[in-house]
Amino acid sequence: MSVTIARSRAGKPGGSAHAESARDRRPAPRRPWWRSRGLAGWGYAMPTAVVVAVFFLLPLVMVFWMSLHRWPLLGEPTANFPADYTRARDNQLFRDAVWFTLKYTAIITVLLSGAALGLALLVQERRRGTGFYRTAFFLPCAVGFASASLLFYGLFSNSIGPLDPMLRGLGVIDEPVAWTGTPDMALFSTIVLVLWRFAGFNMLILLTGLQGIPVEVYEAARVDGASGWATFRHITLPLLRPAIALMLTLSVTGSLLAFDQFFILTQGGPDNSTMSMVMVIYREAFVRFDLGAAAALSVVVLAVLIVLNVVQLGVLRHRTRKEKG
Repeated sequence: MSVTIARSRAGKPGGSAHAESARDRRPAPRRPWWRSRGLAGWGYAMPTAVVVAVFFLLPLVMVFWMSLHRWPLLGEPTANFPADYTRARDNQLFRDAVWFTLKYTAIITVLLSGAALGLALLVQERRRGTGFYRTAFFLPCAVGFASASLLFYGLFSNSIGPLDPMLRGLGVIDEPVAWTGTPDMALFSTIVLVLWRFAGFNMLILLTGLQGIPVEVYEAARVDGASGWATFRHITLPLLRPAIALMLTLSVTGSLLAFDQFFILTQGGPDNSTMSMVMVIYREAFVRFDLGAAAALSVVVLAVLIVLNVVQLGVLRHRTRKEKG
């Protein structure tokens, strides 16, 4: 009897398959809530979110709130919107500083990008001595910007600086040069400082992009008979666009927020001709002690910065889509 039952069970078609499928349909055991992937993701992101909120979002909200009030260094703040923004619009020194900062940003971005691209192309291929030149070009970045500004302040000094005696010894000049004595010379001296300090850093950004271009692309262009200029224009520049976008964003942002080089090297002179936007904010906050006006100027600078970066990235994306289309 038992043999017959066993045979009948074994003879049922698909019996074991039904049992396995039923076993597969059982719901998987749920993880405890403290082991869920979502909670783990929040745990990894929370430290960064806290840092961003405390050191970026909260100060940003505070600056905007201060810009709506008359906020003396000592005493109670009082609401005065839109008085601080009206004074910012009518502040002739700030308007001159905006124009000067935009002019400085355009000049330094073009010169710095050209110098960095030239250095990157120079040390792109691995040859004898390439490592030495890469290190030499990048070495100024190891010097702090304030220290570099003090270094050039002493270099350009007519009393203690070695530059004037060196140029007189070579017969280049006959009398001392006022390196920061005129608006044009002060701007020129500052540009030299910034190029020396940041050309190597931007070179490193572009060099990383150049090394990411496949060698096979250059070999195919060489087989097709492309000239060096055609290869640079149609291969190197398009494939280097992400690195160029990063370099331009950093360069434009840093130039619009320029402070150290002008504060230390030129002190905003002569006659406020090298006064940057951030220097005017510093003057309102820590010389005139008008924190509300300084906060309003900071909001205006932030708006200018956002608009310029959005336009810049939009132009780069439009060119990329045009080439892909």
